[in-house]
Amino acid sequence: MCLDIDDTLIDFTAAGRGSLELLIGRTDMWPLWERVTDDHVARVVAGELAYADMHATRTRAFLAELGVAVDTAQAREFELRRKTFLRRSWRLFDDVLPCLEWLKAAGVKLAAVTNASGAHQRDKLAGLGLGTFFDHIAIAGEMGVAKPDPVMFHKVCSAIGCEPTHAVHVGDKLTTDAIGARDAGLGGVWLDRHKLDVEIPDGVHVLNTLADLPELLVSEFARLGVPTPR
Repeated sequence: MCLDIDDTLIDFTAAGRGSLELLIGRTDMWPLWERVTDDHVARVVAGELAYADMHATRTRAFLAELGVAVDTAQAREFELRRKTFLRRSWRLFDDVLPCLEWLKAAGVKLAAVTNASGAHQRDKLAGLGLGTFFDHIAIAGEMGVAKPDPVMFHKVCSAIGCEPTHAVHVGDKLTTDAIGARDAGLGGVWLDRHKLDVEIPDGVHVLNTLADLPELLVSEFARLGVPTPR
């Protein structure tokens, strides 16, 4: 079983949006921040930008879009403040721990799979008490490949010792997570917490809460051999 981290297990958007609003005093810039971040993470994965430089470079690019020019030192200070706010704001969704406890009790091997880069993801999992649940943590910035590339999913399956056809991936992004997993040969599950009105492609399962994941695994993915815990 593979699980995305941000906005699947951890309410990252709420924490990230709130932290950004505290720093810039505006409530309308989160979409821009996400776009600039996605662009810079892609550069890291492609080997075009060192992870150590990514956050400051991203912040300078974002602030430049707002008409604010800062140097690298000022961008790093912005990042330090933002991360301080973030750490105070991270929280798990209420359905996460019961689901993870069920999966572990059922003997399912678990992998956390994220397109985010760097040790901060491991620190985040550990800080929220999730680290002990996972047999493997796959971080795009460390692997040089990212979802929805099938190579990412296949490397994770290899790491936990299973064939892609015997694995399921759950994430909050329809294309990156669910469709990407399906196209790589895994079971693809979209966690649609907001109940969006979109067309669901063939071969993709939809959940609105992780509380429904155990039933889905038992009823739809019998090939995984997931027993009902006693």
